[in-house]
Amino acid sequence: MDVATRLRPAPAPAHQPAHAREVDTLEQFPPNSGMGWADHDLPHPPGRRRVLGDAFRKGMDPTQPVQNMLRLGVGLGPIFEMLALGRKFVFASGVDLVGELCDDKRFTKTLAPGVQDLRMFVGDGLFTAETDEPNWRLAHDLLMPAFSKSAMRGYHDVMLDAANELIGVWDMASGEGRTVDVSPWLTKLTLETIARAAFSHTFGSFETEEVDPFVTTFVRDMSHAASRSNVAALPLVGRRRVRRQDQTALARHDYIDGLLRQIVADREASGERHEDLLGRMMHEPVDDSGALLEAQNVRHQILTMLVAGHETTSGAVSFALYHLTREPEILARVRAELDEVLGSDPAVDPTFEQVPKLRYLRRVVDETLRLWPTAPGFARSPRETTTIGADGSAGVPGGLRMTPDDKVLVFIPLLHRDPDVWPDPERFDPDRFLPEHNRARPAHAYKPFGTGERACIGRQFALHESVIVLAKLLHRFDLTPEPGYDLTITERLTLMPVGFRVGLTRR
Repeated sequence: MDVATRLRPAPAPAHQPAHAREVDTLEQFPPNSGMGWADHDLPHPPGRRRVLGDAFRKGMDPTQPVQNMLRLGVGLGPIFEMLALGRKFVFASGVDLVGELCDDKRFTKTLAPGVQDLRMFVGDGLFTAETDEPNWRLAHDLLMPAFSKSAMRGYHDVMLDAANELIGVWDMASGEGRTVDVSPWLTKLTLETIARAAFSHTFGSFETEEVDPFVTTFVRDMSHAASRSNVAALPLVGRRRVRRQDQTALARHDYIDGLLRQIVADREASGERHEDLLGRMMHEPVDDSGALLEAQNVRHQILTMLVAGHETTSGAVSFALYHLTREPEILARVRAELDEVLGSDPAVDPTFEQVPKLRYLRRVVDETLRLWPTAPGFARSPRETTTIGADGSAGVPGGLRMTPDDKVLVFIPLLHRDPDVWPDPERFDPDRFLPEHNRARPAHAYKPFGTGERACIGRQFALHESVIVLAKLLHRFDLTPEPGYDLTITERLTLMPVGFRVGLTRR
């Protein structure tokens, strides 16, 4: 089957075309109204206003809430609140308090506002499901073995093939005065990698400079989910505007649902049994009765893997390249390690056994995720009413009463900048992750992949891929950043550098 045929989305089901839907999405997926905490008034930034609360301050871009929080949250203590249009949001960033919240016996994952609103597109996929929803446990237990460290051996060559295709494109773009826009190309790479590794599917990502419609469509969906609750809170026009935007987004999302149906239909038509994630979901029983995952849940999981498996990794590698092109001494150490482990041939592929030997490069990835965790937070609620910070870690004598209706968002960028744990926290220093420093740090000081049983299921995949891609690119090219570029970050539930261009010279 040719690429064009593989990518042609299946039509929306005849009984429910997009234009004919009469869905009240506000009833099905009510926007998140806040995070509870009616019993407490917590520290907040100075200058709170009567209607707007702590939001929409002069000089702050409302499309950059994470970066705004990085500025506003400094010095507010281990737990603090933000009020926006009458909605209270509570954030935790103190290491000891976060350690308590990460106790899975007392607390569980709950859905942050943007993640909850994403359910209108992804349903009860692994990332958006509540822990007590049956489909989360079924899919998690079914897919967990496919993301173990040992499973990475099976994905290694797929990652290399995709990276080499990107290098082929960049080779043609190399030369004096020519530059490439880093993040869009890395997004193509990571989308292609997860599609091939998990679903034996190709998007033909390197056949054109255009971004695949899947990416542009779902980026708009994520942006809608990220802002949906805030828009709904606007006086007078908010809920009416959200209703219109929901209908537009669902109609647009039919393209993605058609693509997911086509991926499954292609597999069924081939009659082949692939030992990939899609094969497991289609053929492996989820219980003793022999039942399989429901077809709709299979599509939810495919979409979850495609989105979570490429957005976060492309962002992390982009941030790593940004810092490396501005830290010549660190880049020189990376190059020296690559030459020592891989040899002098800049086109050589690292073997599976060589990847763990690239220890300094792995520390570069770890330090990148410290400064810029591409999924910047996760929300926790207690399983039953409890007190947090009774030892003083909440900054309140006797601690804070917390009910199952209360949510706290662990704000990872501030957690990773606690100066008591991370000296000179804005400095990019991979040696923070030397073994002796790792052992000396509190256990919950570093949380780029979340925590406990709800931590990112694909973290080993992401780390292995990140090291391979950086090794291939840095061994092959000298990268020169465009003069005058200041790091600019876009936020759409994940973080991504934008406008970051580099010149390429073959080594």
